[in-house]
Amino acid sequence: MIQIVIIGSGNVAQHLISAFTKSKEIEIVQVFSRQKESLHTLIDPSKIITDYNELAEADLYIISVSDDAIAFVSSQLPFKNRLVVHTSGSVPLISLDKKNRKGIFYPLQTFTKGKAIDFSTIPFCLESDYEKDIKLLEKVAKTISNKIYKTDENQRKALHVSAVFVNNFVNEMYRIGNEICEENKVSFEILKPLILETVNKVMTLSPNEAQTGPAKRNDTKTIQSHLDFLSNKNHAIIYKLLTQSIQNNGKEL
Repeated sequence: MIQIVIIGSGNVAQHLISAFTKSKEIEIVQVFSRQKESLHTLIDPSKIITDYNELAEADLYIISVSDDAIAFVSSQLPFKNRLVVHTSGSVPLISLDKKNRKGIFYPLQTFTKGKAIDFSTIPFCLESDYEKDIKLLEKVAKTISNKIYKTDENQRKALHVSAVFVNNFVNEMYRIGNEICEENKVSFEILKPLILETVNKVMTLSPNEAQTGPAKRNDTKTIQSHLDFLSNKNHAIIYKLLTQSIQNNGKEL
């Protein structure tokens, strides 16, 4: 059985705890958290510690904290030459303290506290300086996921930036769409079948092939009508910019 310690208690840490506790091949030896009460429903409270000096020996230490805290946390670990990884998509490997062997254990997914998720579908991007450590990370990842990828730092950053576009920015478009609906007293629910179909299309078609709408057709009268209708200037700016991007098909504006 592979013994791991998880350091952190945020969204990603909590989802990892939930996933690993269901695996027969993984033992969570400890969880380090300053907020013990947030984890009581996920793991035996006796396994939750608040002092770095109490950290037990394990095969793997997973730092799952905010990006800005990763370097500090790794510098506080009171041991050497053990495998320490973080779960960030954007923080470089070099940010981890050099006294330990370093790695990346990045689950590429959006996590919301309290919302269950199927880990078997989540891609894990793995990095390490040593082949033996990569093999261990692969073994750990395969206990909860079917999608394992070896990446380098540049590839991971490309994936993280792309994820911001396809997740965070797309969700902002949903927010704006919902806002426009509310302003005009129409239900956002009416748009949900369209959202689902749009997502389903890119599972089988390329984004270029899936694109439709007035910008794709260069329907200038409809575009201008939409711009005239939008009372929020920010909405109009975003509409115009995205229209130009579609018409230029990714070329610089």
